[in-house]
Amino acid sequence: MALSKIAVQVGLFPLGESLYHQANQGRRAEMSEEVLAKIEASGVRRVMGVGMLGCIGLVLIYIAMSTPPSVGWLAFLLIVGFAALWLSWRMWQATAFHIELTETELRSSDGSLIAEVAEIEALDRGFFAFKPSNGFLIRLSSRGPRAWFPGLWWRAGRRIGIGGVTPGSQSKAMSEILAAMIAQRTGKL
Repeated sequence: MALSKIAVQVGLFPLGESLYHQANQGRRAEMSEEVLAKIEASGVRRVMGVGMLGCIGLVLIYIAMSTPPSVGWLAFLLIVGFAALWLSWRMWQATAFHIELTETELRSSDGSLIAEVAEIEALDRGFFAFKPSNGFLIRLSSRGPRAWFPGLWWRAGRRIGIGGVTPGSQSKAMSEILAAMIAQRTGKL
């Protein structure tokens, strides 16, 4: 059975502007391959994740301003509060995109390449894996540049984490397709 027949299509999602748009303009022309699977943050999960982080930031700033503790604690509360607000804004930007799997690559909808399928060595979906919520971990054959799209995916060295505020069903479908592609490539299928 061809992998293109296993494709998972799950609706449309409004796209925003990427921080990496200028660096990836040339890749947009190459993005015409058939998408086998897609992972995107659902609206409710996106709002809940961003809302929780934003509330934590606002509460910490409120505590720092309403009952100012010693200077050290004041600085700590303000720094952590503003960091949580920044993180919530960054998550809102990142979850506007989705992840697409084609027969040759795993990419973000903004055009940035997450990984080439040929470079994927292993997949870890285990209970004790250091992976995002509702997601999976990919191990590559070579190191890649660090990248972080909070709530969607991250890359550190040879490891890529996919998931976060994404539905588990979409992540499971993509990981199953990737596992089949790896097994087919290595001859274990």
